[in-house]
Amino acid sequence: MDNLKAKLLAGAAALTSISVPAYAQDQGASGETSARNAPIVVTAQRREENVQDVPIAVSAFTADALEQRGVSDVSQLSGVAPNVTLDGGTPFSGSSAVLSAYIRGIGANDFAFNIDPGVGIYLDGVYLARTVGANQDLLDVERVEVLRGPQGTLFGRNTIGGAVNIVTRAPGDEFRVRGDFTTGSFNRIRVRGTVDLPITDGVAMSITGSFHDRDGYLERIPYDGPGAALAGNSLQYTDFLANDYETANDEGDTHEWSIRSRLDYDNGGRFRASFSGDYSKSDNNQIANRVIATTEFVPGAFAGLAANNVPGTGLDVVTGASGFLFAGLYNFCIGASPADLAARNAANLCGPRHNVGGYDTAPPLADPVLGGVNFPGNPAPDLLPYDSRFITQDIDQSYATGNNYARLENWGVSATLEFDLTDDILVKSITAYRRIDWDVGMDLDNSPLAILHTSFGMDQEQFSQEIQLQGSAFDGDVNFVFGGFYFTESGSMNDFVTFSDALLQVFGPNDLDTENYAAFGQIDWRATDWLGFTVGGRYTHESKDFIGRQQDLSGFNYDLFNCLPPGPVCAAALGFPDPNQPFRYYVSGTQTKSFNNFSPRVSVQLYPVDDVMFYGTWSRGYKTGGWTTRLSNPLPTAPDFNEEEAESFEIGIKSTLFDRLMTLNMAVFTTEYTGIQLNFQQGVSPTIQNAGTARIRGAEFEVSIVPNEVFRLDASVGFTDAEYTNVLPQSVVAANPFQAGTFAGADLPKAPTFSLNISPSVTLPIGELGTLTMSADYTHTSSLWNDTERTLLLRRQSVDMLNASVTFRPPSEQWSITVGGTNLFDERYIITGQAQIAGGQIYGTYSRPAEWFARVGFEF
Repeated sequence: MDNLKAKLLAGAAALTSISVPAYAQDQGASGETSARNAPIVVTAQRREENVQDVPIAVSAFTADALEQRGVSDVSQLSGVAPNVTLDGGTPFSGSSAVLSAYIRGIGANDFAFNIDPGVGIYLDGVYLARTVGANQDLLDVERVEVLRGPQGTLFGRNTIGGAVNIVTRAPGDEFRVRGDFTTGSFNRIRVRGTVDLPITDGVAMSITGSFHDRDGYLERIPYDGPGAALAGNSLQYTDFLANDYETANDEGDTHEWSIRSRLDYDNGGRFRASFSGDYSKSDNNQIANRVIATTEFVPGAFAGLAANNVPGTGLDVVTGASGFLFAGLYNFCIGASPADLAARNAANLCGPRHNVGGYDTAPPLADPVLGGVNFPGNPAPDLLPYDSRFITQDIDQSYATGNNYARLENWGVSATLEFDLTDDILVKSITAYRRIDWDVGMDLDNSPLAILHTSFGMDQEQFSQEIQLQGSAFDGDVNFVFGGFYFTESGSMNDFVTFSDALLQVFGPNDLDTENYAAFGQIDWRATDWLGFTVGGRYTHESKDFIGRQQDLSGFNYDLFNCLPPGPVCAAALGFPDPNQPFRYYVSGTQTKSFNNFSPRVSVQLYPVDDVMFYGTWSRGYKTGGWTTRLSNPLPTAPDFNEEEAESFEIGIKSTLFDRLMTLNMAVFTTEYTGIQLNFQQGVSPTIQNAGTARIRGAEFEVSIVPNEVFRLDASVGFTDAEYTNVLPQSVVAANPFQAGTFAGADLPKAPTFSLNISPSVTLPIGELGTLTMSADYTHTSSLWNDTERTLLLRRQSVDMLNASVTFRPPSEQWSITVGGTNLFDERYIITGQAQIAGGQIYGTYSRPAEWFARVGFEF
């Protein structure tokens, strides 16, 4: 493999070397080939303008550029834009439709309803509020813009790291049909098609559909290791509470379809309108998951030696380590003798699990007693212990037998209306409604046991209304945009998590309502031919209401403290907030928080010569706070976290050189990042905290060179130095055998130091037969940490990713044939994962292996 990699890199270097003369061809927004870098029109500042005129670090990709690079969803933009890390999937989300998005070291890596993203995703100007469903299929798009740095002035809250702006293609004014059929590895079948339907003069419609089916790349196999004969004695996954029940023999598959329609009205008059609707549905298995290590041997405080315990309980408060954590407790229970149980006050801990918890539909457990089932003479069927025997040698195999599904319905409608008040001023309205219905169930322990099973269900709906006043004055020297924004969101989420054969069963139904309104404005003034200024700001008010009902269905605390039966008396003694709801961890009532923020932006531009702009920008952005919901102990108050903020300084250059034969853009930046919201593992509970402050510095370089009609080269380089300058005491994680830790001077998660992308393409005429286009896309990304605590086994090592394809087109260009491969170096790295040390395992999702594909496209 190393020899193949060396040869392929040498070939890429050879291709790059012929680009030095820099005279170019480009496939611009229209898809037409020209001997110039065709300008790309973007709306990064809420109005249409050439990307080279925007004093913002923004990467814009046309539909042709996305197809050439093999980019079909948002996560695949990772690497092709500098200092951008986009992953399909977050820890225990179970679905690649969940987007983990980071730009310049700022983002969010969770899917919970109470946690907002740090990178805003926009679809035709409509904000997508949840990370669930944000990994959009880039179906029939005109372009995608990746804006780097805080975008709070024009895009609002939760764009503290940046924004991804997806713009769909407007329907054409002539009848047209185009599409493609793709097959490939893992029995892949993908069919896409779009139809442009002119209705009358000024009215046109497009309908686009997609179907994608592909087998999973991780196989679930029967366990055949030590003690395999005992596997059938364990309870089945259907014996435990879950959001739903469904399993399958593989993981990481694709079974989804989508449809989008858009109707545009523009008769050349003062009024224009665009109406769109989209619907997507997926019925997949969970994302591929593999246990990397088990941690049942790590000591803990449960069932400690009696001399160390709170008198009469099973909790060690003297050493905190003479007992077990959850997986170790399960192993102790099944092998304990009556004397062992008595010596540790653990008879109730290992005894019947209550399984009531105020949840009326809880099914009874077939055999709830664990204590001593493997002890000689106990007639109960022996059970398998949980340990490293369940770590498979092949990263694409698992012994899991539990829940295995990820289902999503994601749809929305929007209307964009424009009216020209004068020749220079227009008013624009964007109205949208969207809804998500999501269900996922995962077996995360790699075994036929129920050591860590999760399932979630989310229902979310949102409505947004934006009004903009755009225009220019003084012969175009002044351009402005002013506006107002209203957003409301509501929904609920159910969490079910089973630990260690139901020693702990967490049930977390939560409700959230959000209301947000904002006013914003920006003025761009070209004072002279060589000097320009930009001033803008956004004021935002947001209020949130939250109801948390987190509870333990097994009554673990009551067994731990030997305070039985669960009820008002013991609930009060153990600190449960509502004695009348003795299993409820979370305080009763509605929690309320409100946020107010002003995010300004100031920029100065210098134009020393035509087609060259130097700029300096100061900007701020913020992300709202909320509540931590994943409790595994009762608390007297609702644990919350506050907003986070970023202040960024950036200087850059945008240049179009050699009569548009080359574009060269560079930027350097520094960001002060405060109130950082990070996900920390507290026992078995991933909880959100404001961790402290960080300083992020970096640089970006992007170049596009088209020396002739044969060759094109796009390349980018990103550098990021992102480290904590201060970590609050409650958030410090000391270095330990499993983790590098979190402290001042440590690196932020999901922030590689260096990234490089090189994308050459060669188009060769082959006589009268047509053309042959050879394309490659190579990305190198240095190592990064996948989690807050910087777990050593979850660290993503440096990655060299190579995709390549060859496309044949006849002179008519009405059809094409493409063959190619993705991940040709077969790099297998960890996309996401969790160190669930208290639960008993460290697990992660590996990237897809090397794959081939063949595609037939058509257009007429």
